[in-house]
Amino acid sequence: MSSKLEVSFNSPQCGWMSIGFEDGVGEFHTTTAHAPHEQALPDLLKILTELAGPNGEASYTLKWNRDPEEFDFEFVRAGDDVFLKIYQFPTEDRDNAERELVFEHSGKAADVIASFAETFDQLYADRDTDEFEFNWRQPFPYAEFEEFRSKIAAIRN
Repeated sequence: MSSKLEVSFNSPQCGWMSIGFEDGVGEFHTTTAHAPHEQALPDLLKILTELAGPNGEASYTLKWNRDPEEFDFEFVRAGDDVFLKIYQFPTEDRDNAERELVFEHSGKAADVIASFAETFDQLYADRDTDEFEFNWRQPFPYAEFEEFRSKIAAIRN
């Protein structure tokens, strides 16, 4: 098992956002674009909401990009554990033969979800100061964020 997952999504600038993942064993930092995967943030929140559900088996893939590079964020829930793997593709062709595993983490689902929750709470808190919608060129995913927060609150109570 790896150490605690640290997730950082920094304030967007000109349609780009710096993101990072660290767990004491490995780290991965990159910038991501707001397009063409316009639903990356809302979809990530939906995945996290699903992962926060009861123990079980589930697998999700989030597509995101840096242009021309593409990324797949694979989340696998197995009982109490979540496995995160981030693959990088050199182009938008997403040829599995050319993909490279750039980060992986495994941990308790509650811990992984809490790490993402901290990051999204910070993005939400700073959204006006950072002019999130202007700088990300998309609206903040309010509905998905509220659903995620509700699920987390229900689990904690």
